[in-house]
Amino acid sequence: CLKKNPAVKVEIEGHCDERGTLAYNLVLGERRAQSVKRYFQELGIAVSRLHITSYGKERPFCQEHREACWQQNRRAHVVAQ
Repeated sequence: CLKKNPAVKVEIEGHCDERGTLAYNLVLGERRAQSVKRYFQELGIAVSRLHITSYGKERPFCQEHREACWQQNRRAHVVAQ
């Protein structure tokens, strides 16, 4: 999709579960987003089209306090701009 639409830019959001400190999770979220960014670059997507943001544990997908929920919150979310 990104190769067929070269004008589309992408925001890659890194997210974590609620465990760990705020600082740790921000770094971890950034590492997740960077990993996806590298993958897109390997596919031939220009780095100028890719931007990353880490939200750490601040924007959970699931609000429950259990492992199945935490797994859903450990993610990189890709948003077309």
